[in-house]
Amino acid sequence: MTGNLTKKETSKLHGYAEFLDSLKKRIRQAQIRAALSVSREMLLLYWEIGWRIHTEQGRRGWGAAVIPRLAKDLKNELPEVKGFSERNLKRMLRFFREYPFLPQFVPQLAAQMPSGVESSKVPQVVAQIGKHGHDILSALAEAILN
Repeated sequence: MTGNLTKKETSKLHGYAEFLDSLKKRIRQAQIRAALSVSREMLLLYWEIGWRIHTEQGRRGWGAAVIPRLAKDLKNELPEVKGFSERNLKRMLRFFREYPFLPQFVPQLAAQMPSGVESSKVPQVVAQIGKHGHDILSALAEAILN
């Protein structure tokens, strides 16, 4: 067979519709798993930044004034990287302080997804986290509460 098949020709192929559906489902699953894996890494990064700020503040006696300076220096040193403003660094610090044992409890989200579950919310939450990584706490809260 060469060329493109018409819908009429495709309908004559026994099992083609089921095969196509299974491929689409597998592609969607892989996309969701990849996005969740990235989101998990970002979540852990934000937690770690909060932990590191907290640790250095305690160890070196730095006050809250270090956060605006850190935000400014990160912006100057990594101008292409977004999401590390003073406000967001404070959120990361608060995130660590509220969930100090998070890395022990964060499951591998993609691996924990029940097979066959087609949640319309998952892609929306993943897209929200991907677009607004700096606001991950809100996205995480929405994912948990909804």
